[in-house]
Parts: sequence; structure tokens; C-alpha cells
Amino acid sequence: MPNLLDYDLAGLAAWFEELGEKPFRARQVMRWIHREGCDDFGAMTDVAKSLRAKLDALAEIRPPVPLRDTVSGDGTRKWLLDVGGGNAVEAVFIPEAGRGTLCVSSQAGCALDCAFCATGKQGFNRNLEAGEIVGQLWLANKLLGAASAPAREDENDNGRVISNVVLMGMGEPLANFDKVVTALRVMLDDHAYGLSRRRVTVSTAGVTPAMDRLREECPVALAVSLHAPDDALRDRLMPINRKYPLHDLMAACRRYLERAPRDFVTFEYAMIDGINDSDAHARALVALTRDVPCKFNLIPFNPFPHSGFARSPVDRIRRFSAILLDSGIIATTRRTRGGDVAAACGQLAGQVRDKTRRARTYPLQMMEEIGS
Repeated sequence: MPNLLDYDLAGLAAWFEELGEKPFRARQVMRWIHREGCDDFGAMTDVAKSLRAKLDALAEIRPPVPLRDTVSGDGTRKWLLDVGGGNAVEAVFIPEAGRGTLCVSSQAGCALDCAFCATGKQGFNRNLEAGEIVGQLWLANKLLGAASAPAREDENDNGRVISNVVLMGMGEPLANFDKVVTALRVMLDDHAYGLSRRRVTVSTAGVTPAMDRLREECPVALAVSLHAPDDALRDRLMPINRKYPLHDLMAACRRYLERAPRDFVTFEYAMIDGINDSDAHARALVALTRDVPCKFNLIPFNPFPHSGFARSPVDRIRRFSAILLDSGIIATTRRTRGGDVAAACGQLAGQVRDKTRRARTYPLQMMEEIGS
């Protein structure tokens, strides 16, 4: 039975056409599902009763099921969501003054095996469906509303509790390109959530062919997980760099900016003590990104069990940031949120039934599949 959360407006209209229904019915139903958070066809009062009965028999609205709902001392809220087959992913809501950001997952696990990321250590099971991705937004809106979360006053947020969405949760979004783009289109659609392209961010470890596709098909704000200023170190921290080295990645960033809704790329950079945080590393970053309009988001490394890494000291982060700032690059240091409930950047782990068997082999074949 089709899950209507899996469809963007074009897909939903095509499905309605197969049922012999007019396209405007798709717009009506999409508004009920996403604007109203409705999962009961019978409650869609401006939809013909005959169609409601047909939908009740032929379709469903099935978001992920929450297994655990945890609130941090700083107000960050994390959900563990059942996606079947023994797998669960995590989504995180981060309330801030003037905005509320939802961090969503795109895969059950991750095949990229970045050395500093808890998700990758669990291996990879599967890509999420579009409805499982956008369903995290659907569910969070519903649960935050039920919890009487305060409405935002910023006129650009239209009073939304969730004003920004970042695909920075579990998985590499661009390795699940088609489903992610479908979910993005729903997030941006005025008949659904109506989010600005500037307020929806896709984060990638640097899958350059998919960056080019995203630029053409659905350009939104782009964040690139960089974490090293040279290929030797990045190969060690992020094995995907062996397929898409920094020269290719910087060129892809420049191409992306031709159609991006923002005039800069955000580079995410985990500050790891004694690994990538020296003055020399900072100066090498300045040279690397000289031709790429950008800002840096420095992320104090968030420890997780058996990572083998430690967070850079505060003074070291300040010195590193100062070198970037003195060169004319905007650099901010992310305030760690949700660390007490393992909801901080790099800590999301969920529950993954590993199909990659990385304990025996590294999935270079999966790198080939991602780039194809």
C-alpha cells in the first residue's frame, strides 16, 4: 500500500491521475498531510467523500514510529525512530532564539566510515525512503505542536516551530540522491512546508558527481564536511577522499555556487586535538579555499565510545579560528548542543543492522556505486 509521504507534488498528482482523479486533488491532499499534519483521510473535510473512501482503501500516511524521545538539559530534543528491519535512525530538534532547526537522517547507518563519526562505526544497512526522510519533519512538527512548543516571531518563519531543516543526521544524503531530492521538494513546496531554499541545507562528505546533480535538480544551501586541509590527512579521516580528492571537491563547490541560493559554501570542520587543529592546518585551509567563497563552521569534536579522538582545547580552537578570520574567512565555532543525550554533531548512532561487514572488508565498491 503506497505511503503518501513518499510523494512530492508531481508524484502525487501522477498517482491521482492513475486513480482517475484531477490534479488539484493532489494539492488538496498534500496540504492536509503536510500543512495540517493529518494522517486520517476521513478528516480531510474539503476532499470529496468518495475520494476519501478510495484513499482509505488504497493508501496510507505512515511516518516513522518513535521508539524513544529524549530531551537534553539545553532543550535539544532527540527522537529514535523505527524504520523497520531492526533499524532505527535519529532526528534532532535544536531550539534557538529566532529559529528552530531540525536535523534529519537520510540513511540507516552510513557506508563512508569517517573516523570521527559514531554513525559510520555501525556500518550501513539501507537508504531511507523519501517518506521516511520527510516523515521526520512531519512527525517532529506534530510532536512539538503537541508539546506546545512556542511559535517563532520572526516574520520569515511564518510562526513555525521548525524554521530550518538540515540533512546532517545519519547517513550521506547524496548517496541517497533520488529519495533525498524528493523529500527536499516536499520541504520546499508551498503546498507542504514552504521552506526557503536558504533554510534547507544538505551536508555532504564530498560526493562530487551528486553535488553537480543537486545543483541542477534542486539547489539548496550546501554544507561540505571538510575536516582536513590536505589529501593525506583527509584520506585518513574520510576515506571517500580517495575517490573524490580535494582538488575535485573544491571545483565542485565552485560549480555549485553558480546556482546555489546562498553565495557561499559552508565548510564543516571538526576540531580534533592534535590531529587537524594546528596553525599550519589553519593556514593550509586558507590556501585550499582561496577561490571558493565560503564560511567555516568549526565543530569541537564530540566524543563517543572508542573513537580514539579528543576535543581540541578551547584556546587551540580560538587560535585556529583567529587565523581564518585574519585571512578574511568568516569562521564561527558551533556551540555544542545535546551532548548529554548523544545528540551532538557526530554522535548520532541509532540502531543499524550492518550489511557492509566492514570488520572484514572496506566497502570501496560502495564508493563506486555512490559516484555512479
